[in-house]
Amino acid sequence: MSRAPRAADARRDWGDDDSATPILHVDMDAFFASVELLDHPELVGRPVIVGGTGGRGVVCAATYEARAHGVASAMSMAEAKRRCPRAVVLPVRHRHYSQVSRAVMGILGEVTPVLEKVSIDEAFLDVSGSRRRMGGPAAIGRWIRREIRDRLGLPASVGIASTKLVAKLASSHAKPDGLLLIPATATQDFLDLLPVGAMWGVGAKSEAALARWGITDVRALAATDTRALARILGPSAAHHLSALAHGIDPRPVSPSREEKSVGTESTFFDLLRDRDHARRVLLDQCHQCAARLRAGDLRARVVVLKARGADFTTVTRSRTLAEPTDLARDVWQTIESLFEALPTPPGGYRLLGVRCEGLSRGDDGVQLLLDDDPRRGAPERAADEVRRRWGAGAVAPASLLRSPVSGR
Repeated sequence: MSRAPRAADARRDWGDDDSATPILHVDMDAFFASVELLDHPELVGRPVIVGGTGGRGVVCAATYEARAHGVASAMSMAEAKRRCPRAVVLPVRHRHYSQVSRAVMGILGEVTPVLEKVSIDEAFLDVSGSRRRMGGPAAIGRWIRREIRDRLGLPASVGIASTKLVAKLASSHAKPDGLLLIPATATQDFLDLLPVGAMWGVGAKSEAALARWGITDVRALAATDTRALARILGPSAAHHLSALAHGIDPRPVSPSREEKSVGTESTFFDLLRDRDHARRVLLDQCHQCAARLRAGDLRARVVVLKARGADFTTVTRSRTLAEPTDLARDVWQTIESLFEALPTPPGGYRLLGVRCEGLSRGDDGVQLLLDDDPRRGAPERAADEVRRRWGAGAVAPASLLRSPVSGR
């Protein structure tokens, strides 16, 4: 749910020359809310908010009907309801959204392996190698939107440009449910129309600092000497923003980045005060992390516990294992010990998370302990096979079947 500023004049026909625009940015429209509407078709056309339903809840997504009333992501639910009292509020279902996201990414993967997933609902593609098979970037963008709509029933916006920055800005201006092509020759004209806050790296403080010098749009930013920008923002930011303002963004689409950690976390829109419930959340997260380690043929040597209280104070605790592992029983043994030493914060938990670091490949020649029994991981690996065949919910530890285990 992007809140980046836009320019009304930038959403127009810039021409149809896609010969030098191999980069696509695909962004799902109001993703969580759109997925919910598939299960609640009676709510189509009504203001719908997805987020925490308690008094301390926050907005995760909203339909465009709700956004028209000023509802935005990360806004408190109390403020959202004040602005749009007729809105229907639905709880967050992260696991369901993740399943739909995998289906979306599967469609994008049919176009090209040069695919960089940015988040659960957006990705970059370099379609240079797909032209002969599927046509030009504009034709590919139309195919993507049609396939996502036909197979999943969801709207997606696509930006097409010569660089990642401009492709992302184009998809933002294509919303909702549109496609915007920025030919390479139109890049500077397109950028010049945008407010300076639309640029990557310009936050509220930077935007205010630039505004004090009369720099409020990209045209003015591009015309400002880098030495003057350095005095306002510092040399590093000055050179970075100056290049972007001139359409210079050499970053490639990076489909495969070596994982440095494997982790998961749960945000509780209704604060979690029950310590036994918190332990079950952490146990579930340990199993999720271990399953991902095994799927990637990885082992972890460092285990990290993350906890955030009601006042947003975040605490992390970590421990290095004697031997790398890919088993939930080992990860949980460490997490349980770290958690028991951690007092419950006043008001309860807003977030809990588990992360595994210090990753190594399973074939890196890790020496096993003399008394290590290779059969000790057999139950978890057998459970992996059951889930692969029958689905993620086919098998789970008995202690996790007593009640829901997450804030999602």
